[in-house]
Amino acid sequence: MINLAPVTTLYASLCALLLLGLSYRVVRFRQTLGVNLGTAEKPDLERAIRVQANFVEYVPTILFLLLLAELNHLPGWLLHVAGAGIFIARIMHAWGLASSKGKSFGRFYGTLFTWVILLALAVGNLVLLVL
Repeated sequence: MINLAPVTTLYASLCALLLLGLSYRVVRFRQTLGVNLGTAEKPDLERAIRVQANFVEYVPTILFLLLLAELNHLPGWLLHVAGAGIFIARIMHAWGLASSKGKSFGRFYGTLFTWVILLALAVGNLVLLVL
């Protein structure tokens, strides 16, 4: 069996597991608080929803860029740096936002690393395109 994109497969799978965990957290809050739709102005539920939504807003694009970089033969170690980086950044962001109502180390650096990885993959793919 040939795996055409083993690095992306690894990090996409890890991110999918993380998304399941974030989604389960939202469902548990909804069940506990008796909220079927929206947030009912419950701050903990609202934060859980934003953590999940923020993940969904960034991770698919980053994984797609990672796949393109892998298919275009970006060195494996750089792919692993980006893949592990996004996984760790999203854990940091989720932990930081879920555990604090305001600014936090995890939220700030999770967002920063997400943006840096997104930028690096976008620019890296453009460089690979012209080489």
